[in-house]
Amino acid sequence: MATKGQVDLLLKLDQAKTQFYHIKAVIISGMGFFTDAYDLFCISLVTKLLGRIYYQVEGSPKPGILPPNVAAAVNGVALCGTLAGQLFFGWLGDKIGRKRVYGITLMLMMISSIGSGLSFGSSPKTVMATLCFFRFWLGFGIGGDYPLSATIMAEYSNKKTRGAFIAAVFAMQGFGILAGGIVAMAVSAIFRAVYKAPAYSVDPIGSTVPQADYVWRIILMLGALPAVLTYYWRLKMPETPRYTALVAKNAEKASQDMSKVMGIEMQPQKEVGREKVINRSNSFGLLSMEFLRRHGLHLLGTASTWFLLDIAYYSQNLFQKDIFSAVGWLPKAHTMSALEELFKIARAQFFIALCGTVPGYWFTVFLIDYIGRFTIQLIGFFFMTVFITTFIVPAEIFPARFRSTCHGISAAAGKAGAIIGAFGFLYAAQNQDKSKVDPGYSTGIGMKNALIVLGTINVLGFLLTFLVPEPKGRSLEEISGENEEADQAHPTGVEAV
Repeated sequence: MATKGQVDLLLKLDQAKTQFYHIKAVIISGMGFFTDAYDLFCISLVTKLLGRIYYQVEGSPKPGILPPNVAAAVNGVALCGTLAGQLFFGWLGDKIGRKRVYGITLMLMMISSIGSGLSFGSSPKTVMATLCFFRFWLGFGIGGDYPLSATIMAEYSNKKTRGAFIAAVFAMQGFGILAGGIVAMAVSAIFRAVYKAPAYSVDPIGSTVPQADYVWRIILMLGALPAVLTYYWRLKMPETPRYTALVAKNAEKASQDMSKVMGIEMQPQKEVGREKVINRSNSFGLLSMEFLRRHGLHLLGTASTWFLLDIAYYSQNLFQKDIFSAVGWLPKAHTMSALEELFKIARAQFFIALCGTVPGYWFTVFLIDYIGRFTIQLIGFFFMTVFITTFIVPAEIFPARFRSTCHGISAAAGKAGAIIGAFGFLYAAQNQDKSKVDPGYSTGIGMKNALIVLGTINVLGFLLTFLVPEPKGRSLEEISGENEEADQAHPTGVEAV
């Protein structure tokens, strides 16, 4: 059972005033998500450029594009790695601690980002294979960042502003998407200014200058920069007090860490009898019937809503360039040079993120602790830009010993949806008219019908939100039922020994 010192420690955390360390933790954790978004979505900016460089067909009236299997692999392999990383690192974070795993994920992201830009080979096939190899391990590292960052921020936060802090971490994704657009525009503009090129319709070969091969590599490798800048600070972060006290069972060390980084003075106390406590003696496991009874519907709710959300979110973000072309926001490919096309795709994505995605994230940050996660998630599935409670809630509603694992499971369900969105949308959005289908693809249901399907998925996610409890204004232990478990296990209030 938890001692009085542990109970006091948790109360201190819940009642702590917002201070500099909270802001610092948001920035350190958030830069991981900045990197995640940059790395995951910058690939969608350069796929058309890759098609022109490596898959140009001589004499074709249209610029080269990636074959269907290559396009699916390049866009989707990082998502497969992310799914695996979420499950593995989520589990590992509960087993050996959040801090010990945190630096590993960032290092993996740095190495893989650089490796992606150094994907060389003697043929287009070997270049794409090498790129996919590094993109998988990049995704694996990104996957670990999801459960760890959310759990760390939840376990450090007070109950009044916890939702805003976790949301702020995830909202850094919006800035990562913006940065991807800015970097792609800047790099392509510099190379366009130095290496002039005509439109494809004027000179099919000359429209893609040889130096364009450096452009996509530079864009991908720059994804390592924010990770490098925050690596040292991640290593300096102590383990979360809640993990140290409740899972590692060392309340004295947790008190010392709180005093050091948060300025909260704690006097570790020896355990005494007859105190209301949090029940740590519950031994039921993640795969037990007891877990299923207490938290099964909650896990189903967090996993299913994240799954449905990411089908729509990733299909739209990874293939925005195709949507832009279909609705006439981008000129026809043959009227542009390779670098001009990259610049205009990046510019379109930048303005979509600036006007929609980023405001949606920060709307949630400012209002989540006032109107609640439940209400915002309903609004989010209705409007699609304000969606990030799917990331927040799994970090709040499960017991400490399962928190990282359950967040990883929920996030992995999301990435399973992202994979379906990435692969499925690629084929489903093809024109119903065979003569208008991209080379190598079969007919699909068309862009309009594909977007209607995504809208229907959002409606289903709206309904499944009702499986998720509202954590607003409650302590993590109250939300997860650990307080209730203690009362049921020891109704007289006598501490077990």
